[in-house]
Amino acid sequence: MGGNIFGSLFRVSTFGESHGCAMGGVIDGCPSKITLDIKEIQYELNRRKPGQSSIVTQRKEPDQVIFLSGIINNQTTGTPIGFIIYNKDHNTKDYKHIKNVYRPSHSDFTYEKKYGIRDYRGGGRSSARETICRVVAGAIAKQFLKKVQITSYVSSVGPISTKKSYQKLDLSRESIEKSTIRCPEYKTSEKMISFIHKIKKEGDTIGGIITCVIKNLPIGIGEPIFNKLHAELGKAMLSINAVKGFEYGSGFDGTKLKGSQHNDLFYSNGKTKTNHSGGIQGGISNGMDIYFKVAFKPVATIMKEQKTIDENGNYVFIDGKGRHDPCVLPRAVPIVEAMTALVLMEYHMYAKLSNSSSIFN
Repeated sequence: MGGNIFGSLFRVSTFGESHGCAMGGVIDGCPSKITLDIKEIQYELNRRKPGQSSIVTQRKEPDQVIFLSGIINNQTTGTPIGFIIYNKDHNTKDYKHIKNVYRPSHSDFTYEKKYGIRDYRGGGRSSARETICRVVAGAIAKQFLKKVQITSYVSSVGPISTKKSYQKLDLSRESIEKSTIRCPEYKTSEKMISFIHKIKKEGDTIGGIITCVIKNLPIGIGEPIFNKLHAELGKAMLSINAVKGFEYGSGFDGTKLKGSQHNDLFYSNGKTKTNHSGGIQGGISNGMDIYFKVAFKPVATIMKEQKTIDENGNYVFIDGKGRHDPCVLPRAVPIVEAMTALVLMEYHMYAKLSNSSSIFN
């Protein structure tokens, strides 16, 4: 199986299955002498871990990261950083009923047709548990890019959305983390949580949108043509489990405007009056805030009877069993931030290689 490596100069390789012994990875290309706050890395993992509230899966995992190499006295050595997170609470028996059956809209069917075999236990490699490795790597990248502020929050769940733009919300860590759904608008947050409880009670799932904002990114990040900043961000977001869409700046709503309405007029200092461009022009950051939205579908495994097929093409009925997220959004917030940090870290390493590292410092 290919496709287990993200990045080139700051490269992350991940391994492991949801119900295997452990998840882990290797980070290659990390600069030396970076002082790491290990507690902050664990904090990011705690934001992603299961069992943190009543609106996520009740699988109980400590998700404690153990670093195997590349760090001494909390400083990076410049050598590969190996890490591992052991799986503690996996109930394989919950998945025996789908051993020879394909869940609708899940990767069960495509994995087996491609490889001739699949790990049916919790989805194996296709499980969103793989994203725990991304959060470890992203947390390290975030500590290196300290001047760049990356903030994500849940802006909609199903039909319920915050009506405020990100500029009018309190995007402090305290405000976002105060809500179990990670929406910084209190009244909307409460509606979202109640709605998810209703959906869960019905045995169903629901999707939504996460908004991400990047502040303090210098002008000049991004390479024109095939390595545009927004293209790399889009690829990173679309690699996350359950993601169905990505838009930045004015996105699809921008198609409803005339050019005279959509153009971002300049002030004399190079800033712009509006920011329909989303902080990116020609694939290069322009110094304004970068903002984008990531759409997540409802989780495929539901606790309702569904008609499907088995490995022989026969129609059968299945019921979801086990512990699953009724909505992935609150746990996906740190994943979106991690993947954003990995994209920016790659650009930093490229700039350093090109002798223009000052753009991040």
